[in-house]
Amino acid sequence: MADPKFKPIHIAIIGGGIGGVVLGIALAKFQHITFTIYESRAAFGEIGAGIGFGANSHLAMSLISPEIWEGYKTRATYNGWDEKQDTWFDFSFGEKGENDGKRIIELPPEGKTEFNKRLVNVDQSGEKVICEFADGTRAEADAVIGCDGIKSSTRPFVYDKQDELAKPIFTKKVAYRGLVAMKAAEAALGAEKANNRQMYIGHGGHVLTFPVANGTLMNVVAFRSYPQEWKGEWVKPLQKENAQGAFPDSHWGKNIVTIMKLIQNPDAWAIFQHPEVSTFHQKNLRLCLLGDAGHAMTPHFGQGAGMAIEDAYVLSNLLGECASTADLVTAFEAYDSVRVPRTMRVISASHEQGRVLDLEGDGIGDDMEKLAACLNTAVRWIWYEDMEAHLATAKQNFESLKHR
Repeated sequence: MADPKFKPIHIAIIGGGIGGVVLGIALAKFQHITFTIYESRAAFGEIGAGIGFGANSHLAMSLISPEIWEGYKTRATYNGWDEKQDTWFDFSFGEKGENDGKRIIELPPEGKTEFNKRLVNVDQSGEKVICEFADGTRAEADAVIGCDGIKSSTRPFVYDKQDELAKPIFTKKVAYRGLVAMKAAEAALGAEKANNRQMYIGHGGHVLTFPVANGTLMNVVAFRSYPQEWKGEWVKPLQKENAQGAFPDSHWGKNIVTIMKLIQNPDAWAIFQHPEVSTFHQKNLRLCLLGDAGHAMTPHFGQGAGMAIEDAYVLSNLLGECASTADLVTAFEAYDSVRVPRTMRVISASHEQGRVLDLEGDGIGDDMEKLAACLNTAVRWIWYEDMEAHLATAKQNFESLKHR
């Protein structure tokens, strides 16, 4: 039986990627909260050959739902060799001289998701927030959570539509991405390098490889500096000639040249991130951002999905504390109080890590000792955050804000 102290609250979740789905699962445990996920595509699915999760993501998953964590462990692809299970990446120099589309979580209960719903407007009329979709339909909710990624339709409503804060920034990096059959990778690179995570670093670029699809494929992500402005689509297919040209054998070592030849049809991905902000919510609309919609970041720490899961853990529990719709904006403020500082720091650190891996790091460059020290410690503060203490701080702030 629902606690009579808590009034019903309905949440519209815009976006059915990892952040939106995990938020829905997390909210399902609160009897006074209902939700509907509105997904612009025709079905659930994450675009990309591999999604990375760090130790912090593992903890947040388990805290939200043990079932999510158990499901993840049965579907994840790890290093292929037992002795490499605790190795994040083997780093080596790549210069001369010196899939996984599998579902990892169970979806929310049926009847709580609507597909082909592309948001075009958000407005508040009285006590309800009104979502308008491209198909002409409308939906009402007590609050809206934007979980719709870096090209978010909800983000412009949090910041002014013309404000630079609403727009992603090109980071002057591009990634060539593709898949290689594991047998072909083993034949060309050897079993150890093909089956375990590798990072090849060099001046102006770095290449990472790792097994996906239960070890049947090797995923390749090859980063290069790109000083010009990026024009056209963010993802450009069939870029084999450009990919090989970006890593010429006159500069890069045998392994890198071999890897780039193995990829049959690489895509070129322009790397964007969001600018620094001080809030993720718009109180006049009861609208709040989660995941890449609020803090899209470069992939150099593999934290995009992980930060979304952390967001879902914190925000779901704060919404669960709301006795009525009157508490929703306060919950968003408490969410901001812990999530904005952490995610802004990760955005900045991830950007700098990309420069470090390309031997462009401030005060590090290609100094071997400094580089080794940096690579050994740079991500640890992200991985080992005490998420329960993080949530406890948010809840304390929620109570303080309610009684200000």
